[in-house]
Amino acid sequence: MRSLHAAKTDTLSLLFAALGGVVLLFIIAPLISLCVSCSLPELTETAREAEVRASIWLTLWTSMAATLLFGIAAIPFSYLLARKNFPLKGLVSGIIDVPIVIPHSAAGIALLSVVSRGSFLGQAADKVGISFVGSSLGIMLAMAFVSIPFLVNSARDGFQAVPERLEKAALSLGASPLRVFLTVSVPLAARPILSGMILMWARGMSEFGAVLIIAYHPMVTPVLIFERFSTFGLKYAQTVAVLFIAVCLVFFVVLRLLAGGKKDAQR
Repeated sequence: MRSLHAAKTDTLSLLFAALGGVVLLFIIAPLISLCVSCSLPELTETAREAEVRASIWLTLWTSMAATLLFGIAAIPFSYLLARKNFPLKGLVSGIIDVPIVIPHSAAGIALLSVVSRGSFLGQAADKVGISFVGSSLGIMLAMAFVSIPFLVNSARDGFQAVPERLEKAALSLGASPLRVFLTVSVPLAARPILSGMILMWARGMSEFGAVLIIAYHPMVTPVLIFERFSTFGLKYAQTVAVLFIAVCLVFFVVLRLLAGGKKDAQR
């Protein structure tokens, strides 16, 4: 009976592995096809273009800046969601996920209605010499809007996993709530917070639709890829896409390794 049960389990595992292989192939095949379609001299020539280098750098720093700036508000807010019950908490949690489900072109239009020069915020910003449309600030807003749910949800799950008894013990020893948050809650939830920040950064860096509407220029790399594809065709856009994917993978792997190191240090 045991051997029969083991055989059935092995068969099911093989079926699941085959289905997993299909999923992996679906992800990997287009990437491999894209990479092999570009020669090393073509990639080198594209990497030498000032426009391409400037676009990749703009995409990297704006997405990272958006993650860090909005993280200042998102992380404490996540703690509040994890620890407190309040009226309409379910509605608030649902609102957080709205940017994930709405079309990102619609997200860009919604943002534009708030930050355009004809809006109240846009007029107020104009008076102090700030413009959101067609600027790096607008790019950061668009990136943050579509990606901040990843940080909030991950950090909230992390804070929920922190035992409340540890926070209460620190409070009973005379620590202030802020000190408990900074020295107990955040360090213990550091892994999910870092993972959420990495996901927010990566999602913001890949954003196209909302950024396109807020700031066609200066061009982030997803917009540059689209512009070259629509103007010159597939071949001209492929090399930029391969370079951008390579840079993203390098940064993503490094950040994941750092986050993993943080987890090991906590053990």
